[in-house]
Amino acid sequence: MKIKELSKLIELPEKQFEGNLTLNDHNVIWHLHFVQGRLIFAVDGLHGVRRWNRIINHYFPKFQLNIEATQLSTHQYWQLYLLDQGFKHQKFNLVRAKLMLREVIQECLFELSRCAYLKSEWQPIELSISRFCRTIALSRWEVQMIFNKVKGLQKGWQINMLPENIVPTLSPTLMKPVDPQGLSIPHQYITGKYTLWDIATTLEKPLEDIVRSLLPLTQEGILEFKDIPDLPLLDIQLAPQHSPSAMPENLKVVAPPPSLMAVPSIVIPAKPAKPTSSLVSGKTSRTKVSAPDNNQPLIACIDDSPVLAHSLKKILATGGYRTLIIQEPMQGFSQLIEHMPSLILLDVMLPHTDGYNICRFLRDTPVFKNTPIIILTGRSKPVDRARASMAGATEFLVKPPESKELLDMIRKHLSPGEQMLG
Repeated sequence: MKIKELSKLIELPEKQFEGNLTLNDHNVIWHLHFVQGRLIFAVDGLHGVRRWNRIINHYFPKFQLNIEATQLSTHQYWQLYLLDQGFKHQKFNLVRAKLMLREVIQECLFELSRCAYLKSEWQPIELSISRFCRTIALSRWEVQMIFNKVKGLQKGWQINMLPENIVPTLSPTLMKPVDPQGLSIPHQYITGKYTLWDIATTLEKPLEDIVRSLLPLTQEGILEFKDIPDLPLLDIQLAPQHSPSAMPENLKVVAPPPSLMAVPSIVIPAKPAKPTSSLVSGKTSRTKVSAPDNNQPLIACIDDSPVLAHSLKKILATGGYRTLIIQEPMQGFSQLIEHMPSLILLDVMLPHTDGYNICRFLRDTPVFKNTPIIILTGRSKPVDRARASMAGATEFLVKPPESKELLDMIRKHLSPGEQMLG
């Protein structure tokens, strides 16, 4: 199926629709879950347990929930239930959970793109998942970016002239004894226990490279690609696996690529507390919310400099605003969701990442899609302003900002009911 046809098939006519889109090619059934018109998860009827274990091992190798696997059979969409429980019990952070979701969707969309025909059925239903879980739902723009990646996978398949009948859900299986030293892939992965998806993820190699390296063995009658069943639901991973041999079917734990480590960690509290005038969390936290009047608008300041944070707090106090200071993005982003500030001041230079990346992430998060974001930077060249605009920033301000300029800019972007007299 062409990407354009598949994209049109899963596009909802109404932005606020919530429910499940079922796609069926007469062999496999896929369920795509939507909340407020955004795609939040995809489930296939072929290897649901395998896919969950593989993705969780990849992004959250220490994932653990005190849930009995036998309980999951009572949930029609148990993957969505586990995802929601992971957020409720603070087992996921938003950035990695979103990356995990994108990979799940990419795998499913690639499998769907290999189908010649698909029958669709929409079932409106209110999904009982938490607000925190809903924040990772993918926007139409994000889904389109995933479609572009799927298109790249299709192109790689064609460039390498790989057979169309070989799909990633198949398992390469040796049919004859062979010298392990002559194999391009470790022997244990081609014994009929792993799918091509499993192998590519575990070895961190492109899917098409795995298939291409195995084709000579099929031509010699040494190897075949076979269908294999899903793992039993009782084998679902609900506790960390400490060694490759301890994992279901010896599936190796693979840490996320180094490029993902630069993304700020976001921890969601299980039971958000109301803003107070004291420290928001424990002694190790450097996140503070100031001002006693909870009716005053709350301005979040994301900056690792205590000096600038103190300066911003003083300026904002003169304007009658409360201040949420976040000096450690690795720990403080859950407070943004908890307190929902009226406006965000965001420094460009931050530990482990930059303000542009954080701004893009916030714009991809539904609850902050329309929140005014003012980028603070020591640079004022046109290229810096352009980068801020492309990242989704509302305004651009050179630091240290002048009091009047900052307050005027804040008032400009707050609704009349949120504005204070300075």
